[in-house]
Amino acid sequence: MVRLVALGLTASAFFSATFIVNRAMSLSGGHWMWSAVLRYVHMLWILVLWLSLRHGWPYLLEVLAVFRSHLFFWITAGSIGFGVFYGALCFAADHAPGWIVAATWQITILATPIVLWLFRRRVPYFGVMFTAVIFVGILLLHAEQAAHTPDVKEALLGAFFVLVAAFAYPTGNQMLHTARHGGSGPIPGISTRHLHDAPTCVLLMTLGSIPFWIVLWAAVRPDPPAASQWFQTAVVALSSGVVATSIFYKARNASHAPVAVAAVDATQAGEVVFSLLGEIFFLHGTWPTLWGWWGLALIVGGLLGYCLGNPQVRLAAKAAPTAAQSPGEAQEVP
Repeated sequence: MVRLVALGLTASAFFSATFIVNRAMSLSGGHWMWSAVLRYVHMLWILVLWLSLRHGWPYLLEVLAVFRSHLFFWITAGSIGFGVFYGALCFAADHAPGWIVAATWQITILATPIVLWLFRRRVPYFGVMFTAVIFVGILLLHAEQAAHTPDVKEALLGAFFVLVAAFAYPTGNQMLHTARHGGSGPIPGISTRHLHDAPTCVLLMTLGSIPFWIVLWAAVRPDPPAASQWFQTAVVALSSGVVATSIFYKARNASHAPVAVAAVDATQAGEVVFSLLGEIFFLHGTWPTLWGWWGLALIVGGLLGYCLGNPQVRLAAKAAPTAAQSPGEAQEVP
């Protein structure tokens, strides 16, 4: 569990680039739709280049065959987990201050237990408790900024679309997770070695999101993006879309128990800390007050609680002396 949480926190550090760069694009007048679409355009060519260098072109043809064999599933999962998620997030960044986007997005850590319940996987009470602790910390971290919001209607509109994104992201991820682990109900079981490679999973989800982006472009039809927006979205694509998502999928795919899945998703709360630091150093933001520091303490405490309060960790600690005496009988705890 500790290793999975560490991977999740590493991913959250790279994910935080999304909030910082999207905020910069919004301030410079870039259209929200291009912020969303161009990220996945860049992700597509980066992933194709990466996988072809690692595995060769025959491997990419095999991945395309996996995509075609379950076309409806990948389009559905990609449209929800990548399309609805990031389209709503970029729209929100254009209609609400950055702190509202960052704060409301963390509802995804509360959405995960609900999504898991809908997929008939129950998170233990202690996991829900630590998730709630993290969420309270997030509320404290941003409550001090509420008085400075100039347009409440715009803020609420932005918050609503972040709420949509917060549920869409774990839903799409859990569809992939379920397919990889045998399927359930309408979700097919996809038994292939390709899904053991996290960047390949990201590529399959990116391919599945393409129809969504085409429909969104046809509906919105914005003016062409500026050259600076092409570059900024490339930064987001590499940092958040490829590196962060691959690390995040690696941690999530290694999580078999529902509490481990919830713990990995909860590490996204680290984005608040990293985004705060990035905004302070790159966008001249301000340091939090006492309430903000209390919020940060609760976030860190909740993440530590997931690691130290997990019964699997305690069982592993008790088994450690036995494992030291009989190394051949030791088993790894996921």
